[in-house]
Amino acid sequence: MTHREVVVRKEAVEAATLPGWRWLAVRPALAVNTRLAALAVLVAALLLGAGLGPLPALALDTSAGVGLQERALFQDRVDYTLTNQSGVDFSGQQLANTSFAGALGRDADFSGADLHGSILTQGVFSRSDFRGADLSDALMDRADFSETDLRGALLRGVIAAGSSFSGAQVENADFTDALLDRADQRALCQRASGTHPLTGISTRASLECG
Repeated sequence: MTHREVVVRKEAVEAATLPGWRWLAVRPALAVNTRLAALAVLVAALLLGAGLGPLPALALDTSAGVGLQERALFQDRVDYTLTNQSGVDFSGQQLANTSFAGALGRDADFSGADLHGSILTQGVFSRSDFRGADLSDALMDRADFSETDLRGALLRGVIAAGSSFSGAQVENADFTDALLDRADQRALCQRASGTHPLTGISTRASLECG
């Protein structure tokens, strides 16, 4: 065994005797890939943190090489859950993965906004403007979208079971793989027309209209 192997093994043994998560701070060189190591700690903290108590600040230090994308995963996002956003102008804003669950958003302007992966569950968005918005993969079940303007909106993969689209405008929208109530699907087919400007998918085809 070489001198280097002895040193590394000795440090590993010493590190293993430290309580909790402090072993990560002993020797950054022990981690073959600090990027993955830091991510592993953060994920493990989310899964097991309830039984381990609060983590020391050292365990969350990402200065050793974790990139901006990984840091962004753990940054606080604006949360509009159960708030009143009626009449607010969100046009063109980056709102991906934002929560509007249970929010009031009547007459709000979401035109051109990025709402990819957002949560709109049980929200009220009647008469709101979603023209050209990206709502792909959004959770929008049991929500009120009556009389909303969804023209040119991207609604691929949305979950909208139990929602109301009464009087909504859906020309040029893309509902590919959307989960809708059968009654809503039939009603939307009666008003569906045009083709989404980016995906090139016919609105009627995306709704699987007969």
